[in-house]
Formats: sequence, structure tokens, C-alpha cells
Amino acid sequence: MLTVKVFEFSPVQENTYVLTGQKDACCIIDPGCYFDYERLVLQEFIDQQGLNPVMLLNTHCHLDHVFGNKFVHDTWSLPLHLHEKELPILARAPEMGLQWDMPFENYRGPQVLLEPGTDLLLGDDRLSILFLPGHSPGSVGFYCREQGFLIGGDVLFRGSIGRTDLPGGDHATLLRSIREQLWPLPDETIVYPGHGEPTTIGWERAHNPFLR
Repeated sequence: MLTVKVFEFSPVQENTYVLTGQKDACCIIDPGCYFDYERLVLQEFIDQQGLNPVMLLNTHCHLDHVFGNKFVHDTWSLPLHLHEKELPILARAPEMGLQWDMPFENYRGPQVLLEPGTDLLLGDDRLSILFLPGHSPGSVGFYCREQGFLIGGDVLFRGSIGRTDLPGGDHATLLRSIREQLWPLPDETIVYPGHGEPTTIGWERAHNPFLR
């Protein structure tokens, strides 16, 4: 059974997730730790809990979701898992950082390309890879069917949706991703977003003003 721990990092208030499974193996999703003390918070949690990081995952590669990629790789020797269409977004992230007055050193290590429709294994637990483009061209979500939750990046928020005015964004594509990939999920499915509080598929289907 997976446990979900969330950290809110950087001035952009991005949600970084640590998923822990059996035998204390964990994966780190969208490490947004920008400041040194945020990196220390993440490392101390993992060390104090006796966890063993085995995967580094990005839902997408906008700068606030990749600030900590290099730190995670350097600390635990993990290659980055991402969708192929996010490679140019990752490459441009430092340039975006300068525009936002948030310079940082980008990840330049090995890459493992995610294939939507396949599963990632964390011990005996499975995370299905859902393809959710629109906010970013290669956005993906990590869905645990057995426990009914989704780590969804910046696709769907409580009462809102991801912005589509950044390079590679497309509003119609985002709406189609939500309707075709997320709406079929059970109402009680918990959505852990890239920013803000969790929500559920059922609540968003009934109340989200962008999707009525």
C-alpha cells in the first residue's frame, strides 16, 4: 500500500510528492525544492523515515516542477523519468527561470522516457501512466487504481484547470485530456494536484466551472 506525502516548495508554492511503498521504497515526483533549506527538508524526511528512493518522476517539466531534479539525482543517483514531449520543455526551463528571476542549475543526467498506457512498479504497487497533454505537451499523471488516487501535475485543480498560455499549452487539448482520461475514473478518485489542495473526480465533474 502506498502512502502519499506532500511538500509545498518554492515561491510558486508547488506540490512535491513522495510516494512510499513496501520495504520503504519511495519515488519522488516533481521535486520543486528551490532553496537550500527546502532540499534539506526533503532529504531529512527521507533519511528520518529510513526511505529508499528508487524513482524520480516528472509529471511535466515547467520550471517549478524541476527545480529539484538535479538535487535528487545527485543525492540518490536516480535517473529522471519523463515523457518524450517534455524534453524541449526541460531544456528551456533555465531560460524560464531567468525570466521569473529564479535562476537554477538544470538536470543533465540520464533520462528514462515514460510510455502512457504502461505501469510503473513500486514494489507490488502499480502506478498507471496517463497521457494528459494540454497544460504542457507531454504532461502525464500517475494513477493508482487500487487505492484510488492520481498524482496529476497541473492538469486539474479544485475548481480550476491548468493554464495553457505557456509554450506548448493548448486549451482545447487540455479539456479533451480531462474529459477523455480523467472523467472515466471513479468519482471518489482523489486528485493530488501540482498546486493547492487535493480534490476528487466526482467533485470536479459536478462543480468545476471550466468543464461544464
